Amino acid sequence: MKKIRILLSFVVIIALATMMNSCGNKREPGRTYMPDMAYSRAYEAYAPNNLAKENINYVDYPVEGTIRRGDLFPYPLPNDSAGYAMSAQIKDPLPPLDSTEMKEAGRLFNINCAICHGPNMDAQGPLATGGKIPAVANLTLTQYVNMPVGTMFHSVTYGKNNMGSYASQLSRRQRWMVIQYVKQHQLAVAAGKASATDSTGTK
Repeated sequence: MKKIRILLSFVVIIALATMMNSCGNKREPGRTYMPDMAYSRAYEAYAPNNLAKENINYVDYPVEGTIRRGDLFPYPLPNDSAGYAMSAQIKDPLPPLDSTEMKEAGRLFNINCAICHGPNMDAQGPLATGGKIPAVANLTLTQYVNMPVGTMFHSVTYGKNNMGSYASQLSRRQRWMVIQYVKQHQLAVAAGKASATDSTGTK
């Protein structure tokens, strides 16, 4: 009997506590389970925030001494005259591009390069013909047709003369893709010139 009274007293206390709690301030929403998920913090796109500092598992990417999976190895030569001279020995690490990749390389060229070099690579881009940038390289000339791919990559990576670096705009793979596109176009132009010369000579 004593146990029943204790149990009933316990039930009454719980009921009274529940009633007291429910009869409180109606303006208060009460307690929320996992409030950080119920009321998430709003962030504006591109607005500065301190999320990285708040996350204890945050690691500044990339970790020193590592490269991203599928990425090419870093370019080893320095941006000086010795590095430029040695760049002639650097080989293209990419296999020949297929038609889809070559189309993408052409798109990258037209976005980043054609504004100066022109879509035909003859230095007739809008900035060159408008006088905004002087002495733009005509990539169809023999000196550029014979330029090693490594030297081209060095120039695109670090910049050369009036051309700035494109390392921030294009990944290493994209830069090599653009160079393959340039070389393919140069071969087509050279073949066209040779064909024109042969046809002229036979007349």
